Amino acid sequence: MLQISNQVTISADEIEISFIRAQGAGGQNVNKVSTAVHLRFDIRASSLPDSYKERLLMLKDHRLTADGVIIIKAQRFRSQDKNREDALQRLADIIRQAMVTQKKRKATKPTRGSRQRRMDSKTKQGKQKALRRKVDY
Repeated sequence: MLQISNQVTISADEIEISFIRAQGAGGQNVNKVSTAVHLRFDIRASSLPDSYKERLLMLKDHRLTADGVIIIKAQRFRSQDKNREDALQRLADIIRQAMVTQKKRKATKPTRGSRQRRMDSKTKQGKQKALRRKVDY
C-alpha cells in the first residue's frame, strides 16, 4: 500500500515491480544479483481519482509512455529493499507533483523608477562605447 495523501492510496497489486541487474560499477555483485527495480504503474487501470489521472496523463515526463504507464528504474542502492523503497517513493513524488497547482501570474507594469534606471544604464553604456571609438580630428 502506497500512501499518496490522507485520502488517496494505491494498493500494491496495481504496481508491477520486477528486479533486473543493475548497470555500472559494482564488481561481481552487479553481475550476479538482480538488485535494480523496474517499476510499472498503469495510470488508466489504477484506482486513483479521475482528477489525479487527468493531471498525470497531461504530464510532460520521459518516464510516462504514450499508453499512460509510468516506468521507473531504481538502481541507486546495492540492495533490492532500498531500491524498491526508492522506486515507490519516486512514484509517490511524481503523483504528488502532478497535483500541485501553479499560482496564477498577475501581469504587472514596470515602475517609473525601474524604467528610468534602465534608460540611464543604456545611456551610460552608449556613452562608454562612444568613447572607445576612433577619434576623428
